[in-house]
Amino acid sequence: MKKMNLPNKITVTRIILSILCLIMMIFPFYQVGIEWPTFLVLGRLEVSLKYIICAVIFIIASLTDFLDGHIARKYNLVTDFGKVMDAIADKILVNGILIVLAADSFISMAIPVIIITRDTFVDSIKMAAGKSGGKAVGASMAGKIKTICMMSGVSLKLLYNMPFEFLNIQVADALIIIATILSVVSGVQYYYNYKDALFKEM
Repeated sequence: MKKMNLPNKITVTRIILSILCLIMMIFPFYQVGIEWPTFLVLGRLEVSLKYIICAVIFIIASLTDFLDGHIARKYNLVTDFGKVMDAIADKILVNGILIVLAADSFISMAIPVIIITRDTFVDSIKMAAGKSGGKAVGASMAGKIKTICMMSGVSLKLLYNMPFEFLNIQVADALIIIATILSVVSGVQYYYNYKDALFKEM
C-alpha cells in the first residue's frame, strides 16, 4: 500500500472534523448535565456558544476542501482515491449539517432532500462513467460554485447570519438556496455529459 499523500491526509482530516461537528450538533448535552451558554448580541440576537464552535469547526473543514484540491493540482498529486474521499468528506460535512439544520428548523427540509437526491443521482453517473472510462469523474464548474455557495451559506447560518442579520439581509438563506439550485443544474450537466457511459451497457 502506498503512503498517503498530503492532499489525502487533509481530506481525511476534513472527515474527522465533519464528524466532530456533527456530534457536537446532535449530542444531547442536556442529558449529561451540560448547558451551553447563550449570549445576547447587540441586545437583539440570542446566540448559542455551541453553534459558534460548530461554525468555527465547519469553516476550518470547508477551507481544507479548497486546500487539498489546490495542493493536489499544483503538485500533480491528484488520485482517484483522493477524488472519491473528497466527495465522501463533502457529503459528511455538508449533507450531515444540512439534515441537522433542517431538523432544528433553521432551514427547510426540502433543501437536504434535494441535495441528497441530487448527490445520489450524480454518484450513480460517476460510477458508470468511472467504470466505462477507468477514471473517477471530477466536479463540474456549477458543482464547484455550488460547493462555495453552500459552504458559505451554512457557515453564515451557523453564525446566525451575522453580521447581515442586523441589516435584515438574509444572506445565509440566499446562498443556500442558490447552492441548491446550482446542485440541480450541475446534476443535469453530469447527466448530459456522461449519459452515454450511463446507458452504455443497456
